[in-house]
Amino acid sequence: MTGGPADPIPALEPRGPGHRFVIYGDACAGEPGGRHEATFARVNSVVRRFSPAPEFIVFPGDEIIGLTRDEAALRAQWRHWFEVEMAWLDRDRIPMFHNTANHTTYDPMSERVFAEVMGHLPRNGPPGQEGLSYFIRRGDLLMVFVHTLSGALGGEGHVETDWLDATLAAHADARHKLVVGHHPVFPVNGFEGPFQREIGPPHADTFWAILVRHGVLAYLCSHILAFDVQVHAGVLQVTTAGAGTAHRMPEGVEYLHAVQAALDAEGLRFRVVDDAGSVREALAWPPVLPPAADWPQMAAGAVGETRVAAGPLDASVRAWRIMGRTAPEATAAQTLVEGSSDDDAVPPLWIGLAGPDQRLLVVLGSAPGRSPHTWYGPSLALGGAFHIQIALHGAMGPGGLLWRWDEASPWSSLRGASAQGVERAAPVTRWTLGHTAVSATDRPFLGSELRVWTAHAPQGEI
Repeated sequence: MTGGPADPIPALEPRGPGHRFVIYGDACAGEPGGRHEATFARVNSVVRRFSPAPEFIVFPGDEIIGLTRDEAALRAQWRHWFEVEMAWLDRDRIPMFHNTANHTTYDPMSERVFAEVMGHLPRNGPPGQEGLSYFIRRGDLLMVFVHTLSGALGGEGHVETDWLDATLAAHADARHKLVVGHHPVFPVNGFEGPFQREIGPPHADTFWAILVRHGVLAYLCSHILAFDVQVHAGVLQVTTAGAGTAHRMPEGVEYLHAVQAALDAEGLRFRVVDDAGSVREALAWPPVLPPAADWPQMAAGAVGETRVAAGPLDASVRAWRIMGRTAPEATAAQTLVEGSSDDDAVPPLWIGLAGPDQRLLVVLGSAPGRSPHTWYGPSLALGGAFHIQIALHGAMGPGGLLWRWDEASPWSSLRGASAQGVERAAPVTRWTLGHTAVSATDRPFLGSELRVWTAHAPQGEI
């Protein structure tokens, strides 16, 4: 979707009653003539073209470059951001909701300044975090904004959880629940580091368990310069940090962007629009698959050319239901399903088990001469029956390698360290079950009773 510099960009609309909003963050602006002023302006020029305009904007932090002990200089940055760079936004008509972040609330002085310049935000957070954490209720939508670098709890990567739990419980009647913070909980694009790149382990597991228990749909965050979406125990983690800080983005993979979002009774949808006004990625969640009982059983053999996905706008989902009995003891890699190509390159897709814990692995072949990328999931019990489902979602990037036990279980993204997902996989020309295409003795499945069913479900245009 492209057009002239003033052409309207159609907004993503809810399907019936719902909410239409925009998410973007990490501008690191606020300095006249500063390094990120022009890039932030390009993203803003795109957001201004969304038609109809969003009902509200979520900005998950790092509005300004900050990181100064000079309070007057910090306040000057905030004034420039609000009065110059964001002067185009009528905040009475389109409210903007902000998060604390590492460039803006890095010490007691900056926390105090943030609370003061954000005086328009509610003061309903936990004691000691007034103006730093808060919640917004808009009809059937609850949004809880958390302070993921609480100085009182230890600083960056530390977040309060008791108030979050109580707030979600008090608003159990909300049909849609979103939690917004600055730091991710799960690593993005292989960038991993507790307390600096994501919420630290004293809080992360408890934090996510609270989201799962209260039926939160998504955790919206930024911090890592990327657009990324993954799911864990049925809760989405959506990372969007493309509002202007471009110099540290992985070249050729990530890009400046803002996210159009629409929320309705059918779920949550996104369009990721770059600074030229083009849609680069799009997603509808949850995915729609036929009942597993209707999936045809899979047979090995040549299939012609099958693409798992044809790029980040291909929202197709390819899924497998795999049953069998594991070996009582094994350490070698064992093949469940392999998708190979006609050449001698590393196979585009390998699904199997490996190691003494018989851990689920999914391996995607890369470009010729490049190492494949590996994602991992749960371990399967030794010597027991198993039943698991694997799905590859073409519109979710590296978070689109999914697993669940069965239809009654929520989807989770497999863990990996790649910045790309199934959209990078080469076409498959032959499927093999229980061993690789090389031979029946190459990485064979050492258990028994292996059976596989498969489904392919296009998700439609978003």
